[in-house]
Amino acid sequence: MATQTTAEHELAILIVDALNLETVDPTQIDPQAPLFGGDLGLDSIDALEIALAVSKRYGMQLRSDHPDNQHIFSSLHALSEHIERERTA
Repeated sequence: MATQTTAEHELAILIVDALNLETVDPTQIDPQAPLFGGDLGLDSIDALEIALAVSKRYGMQLRSDHPDNQHIFSSLHALSEHIERERTA
């Protein structure tokens, strides 16, 4: 498993808290592993919950009609990178 960056770790904690994943240790989420269809068992409703939590925490919108959503939500790493890009833009 790849090591989480500080931003990825913060995001992993946010995801675990937002989705009430009580049996998931945020430090054990592989930044490169798929968020959906993988070990976490997340679905499209979870994506909406993540988007809402990100919006509240970081003050940015993850729009459902964004053409790159499949990539943005592909992994913890991809989501973290997108958030960092949007926050500094």
